[in-house]
Amino acid sequence: MAENEFPGWHGTTIIGVRKGGKVVIAGDGQVSLGQTVIKGTARKVRRLSPGGFDVVAGFAGSTADAFTLLERLETKLEATPGQLARASVELAKDWRTDKYLQKLEAMLIVTDGKDLFVITGAGDVLEPEHDVAAIGSGGNFALAAARGLMEGDLDAETIARKAMAIAADICVYTNGNLTVEEISQ
Repeated sequence: MAENEFPGWHGTTIIGVRKGGKVVIAGDGQVSLGQTVIKGTARKVRRLSPGGFDVVAGFAGSTADAFTLLERLETKLEATPGQLARASVELAKDWRTDKYLQKLEAMLIVTDGKDLFVITGAGDVLEPEHDVAAIGSGGNFALAAARGLMEGDLDAETIARKAMAIAADICVYTNGNLTVEEISQ
């Protein structure tokens, strides 16, 4: 690593699973700086309630950037109560076009119990296929595990927990200290 390169915050895993009329978003608690674990109990999944309308959001990437995006999402939800899709698209448009927001390095998974979206800084609002979405360094591991578990009789929370455990066993930037939030349709 060059002398002037700062290692940066790295890695996390967030998963969203929709099954049986419920959506669960789960995230691990590890915060790493380079190869060092700084904290193992971070809360990267939050419940937002702008205007009494419940939304659950999980974030991967820079914490400060993610909090900025969550605040913006709350503002969009207050302006369009009960319309998560519209608020998400408005946030993605701002994120893509605003010079300040363009520099933010984070991704979000959001749900209101009905819709499930991944929001990116590239202007994407993606509704996942197969009712599973995952982001972060262990996201692909969790996604593959959850998709394999979706066909059985397990509920959304059990699938999310098992998928996160598998990701934590594989990804060094993911731990098993979970924050889990569930929301119904």
